[in-house]
Amino acid sequence: MSFSFLNEMQIALPDSLAGTARFKAINKMIAYHASWKQEAQANLKQLLSEMKNFGALDMDFGGPGSNGKIWYRIYGDTSPKEDERLLSYDEVSAMLLSVLTNEQKVLLFNEKYLVFSLSMQFEEGKSEHRFRGSIYYESNTLVANFRRINERLLPLKALGYPEIIYKRLNLQYEKSGLYLMTGITGSGKTYSLDTIIDLNNRKNKALIIIIDDPIEFMHQSEKCIIRHREIGKDVKNYEQASEQVLTLDPDIIVVGEMRNKQVMTNVMEAADTGYKVFSTLHTSSAIESIKRIVSEFPQEEQDRIRFRLADILKVIVTQKLVPDKFGKLVLCKEILSVDASVQAAIRNNNLNEIYQMMIEGKKIGMLTLEQDLYTNYIAGKISRETALNFANNKKRLKHLFKYSV
Repeated sequence: MSFSFLNEMQIALPDSLAGTARFKAINKMIAYHASWKQEAQANLKQLLSEMKNFGALDMDFGGPGSNGKIWYRIYGDTSPKEDERLLSYDEVSAMLLSVLTNEQKVLLFNEKYLVFSLSMQFEEGKSEHRFRGSIYYESNTLVANFRRINERLLPLKALGYPEIIYKRLNLQYEKSGLYLMTGITGSGKTYSLDTIIDLNNRKNKALIIIIDDPIEFMHQSEKCIIRHREIGKDVKNYEQASEQVLTLDPDIIVVGEMRNKQVMTNVMEAADTGYKVFSTLHTSSAIESIKRIVSEFPQEEQDRIRFRLADILKVIVTQKLVPDKFGKLVLCKEILSVDASVQAAIRNNNLNEIYQMMIEGKKIGMLTLEQDLYTNYIAGKISRETALNFANNKKRLKHLFKYSV
């Protein structure tokens, strides 16, 4: 990859010009020279097309850390593309700025960080492909990460959810409450949440409002009307969006992430009011998720929050994508299905009791991460070492291994 205008652009840029000032100068140049902007966009389009063809989930480039190379994450492993041509910092800046709106550029220059969605059509007459983009600063240069958004969703049952949990997630069977999808970054939370939305879209006549930053999968209204509200484009922030949604009379509310106390308060208010609310947290277990919500509030409010959570919380699914023996990834999950016993444990702050309830709660769809890791180990999908590496409770998993043949 080589930009035809690179030399001309760099001659016009003083060596002393760095950081945001340099990015703004590059932005003015590509805005003035339409052919430069088109070429920069075409090069980024080529990279995204190659990313899709390689089957990569993520692509990273730019900044000193990339060494001028394109890096791909494929089935959990990140490695550079073998290419003699290296990307310069200015080429990276031109590509990234060429696809941003003026509002997005202002946000990037002010915050030195931007998350956005991007649609690209690789073949005429074919549907667009969507990506989640993140741009940030590293050593006064622009760095990018692009994540490929799946073009189709598997049925929820294909993800291995017990029938009783499948029903609890369906508006047809439960009309209100709080349902959480949790896991670390890259664990597939958003994809699983989209499959839940898709289930409800096909099974119910309702209004679904999705709030996210950015919107990744674009759902087409089937039986449901689905509204997508993207942070920064359609509404200012999560706090405002999660408050406004209560006036829009939805049946299902999806809040992409409970980022802070105010958003958590608004989400709980919605669930308490009688809406079915789905959201996510960056936590690695069901118990940690409960602790995380409670800890966001002052000490004097925490008892009240625990009682409120006990009343509205319905299901927590925590998941991890675990490398299998065949170079791919397998979904392992933990499921907490809230019943009267779990409610009592939350109210009384006896959260450690919940793990044993999950161990014994198979009849109501409960499952610990260790049980699911063990099941995948017995099925020959993952190794013993991998299972232990991804377990939250290694002692419990070792106990399970004692009973394996």
